[in-house]
Amino acid sequence: MNGALLRDGVELNYRLSGSGGLPLVLVHGVGSYCESWDGVITRLSDRFRILSFDLRGHGRSARVKGRYEIDDFTGDVLALADHTGFGRFDLAGFSLGGLIAQRLALTHPERLRRLVLLSTVSGRTDEERERVLARLAALKAGDRGSHYDASLSRWLTEDFQARNPELIVELRRRNAENDPDCYASAYRVLAETDFGGLIDQIRLPTLIMTGELDQGSNPRMSRYMHERIPDSRLHILPGLRHSLLNEAPGQVAALMRGFLTEAAEEGRA
Repeated sequence: MNGALLRDGVELNYRLSGSGGLPLVLVHGVGSYCESWDGVITRLSDRFRILSFDLRGHGRSARVKGRYEIDDFTGDVLALADHTGFGRFDLAGFSLGGLIAQRLALTHPERLRRLVLLSTVSGRTDEERERVLARLAALKAGDRGSHYDASLSRWLTEDFQARNPELIVELRRRNAENDPDCYASAYRVLAETDFGGLIDQIRLPTLIMTGELDQGSNPRMSRYMHERIPDSRLHILPGLRHSLLNEAPGQVAALMRGFLTEAAEEGRA
C-alpha cells in the first residue's frame, strides 16, 4: 500500500508491505529512495509488516529546501510510525539511515524493539572526518558528476558493476533526478553527524553489518560500535563495499530475519 503523510507542511511518501505481523521500519541513505530496500522487503514480507519511505527531499517526498537536522528525520520516522499504527517496532537504517536509527535508539528507546545498523558510521577518526567533509565541500561547490562517479566506485565492486549494467544505468538515472540542494542538505547531516561518544548508551539488541571493503562506513567503525553497544552482533560481509542493499540483499535479509525473528520467539517463550 502506498500513502502520503503531511507533517508540518512536509509531504512524506511511504509504503506498507508484507503480510507478516512483526512491525519493521526501514530507513534509506542519502540520495536514495524507499525502493532501495526492495530486495530485502521481498525476502522478509512473509514475516514482517514493513514500513519504508522516502526521506524528506528524496524520491516522492517533498523537496524541502534549506538546512536539515538529524531530528527532522527522526521526527519524520516517528510521525510515520504513529500514522501507520506502528507502536513499538524493529528499526533498520542504511548509511544516513543508520545515523537516524542511532539517534532514535538514544532518544526514543521505548519505541524500538531491536536495531539494525547497515553500512553506518560511528567514531570517525580525524582523517576520516576530513575526507567526508572534503566530499561535502566538493558537493556544495556543484561538482555533482564527479561526486557520483566517485561514489559508485566506493559503493559497488567493479565485478558487480560489470555484471549489472542495466542497474548502473538505473542508479545513474535516479541520481540525476535528485534535487542538488536537497541532496547536499542531507549529505551535510551524514558528514557532520557522529554519535561515537554516545554509542555506548544504546541498550537495545543491535545487529551491525558492513562490507569488508567499505571505505566510508568501514569495518573499524563497525567494530567500534560492536565493542561499545553491550548487546550487539557484528557481521563484516566479505568482498563487499558500501551498497549492501544493491549487491547483497539476500545476505542482508537472511541475517536480519535470523536476528529479528529470534527476538520474536524469545518474546513468546
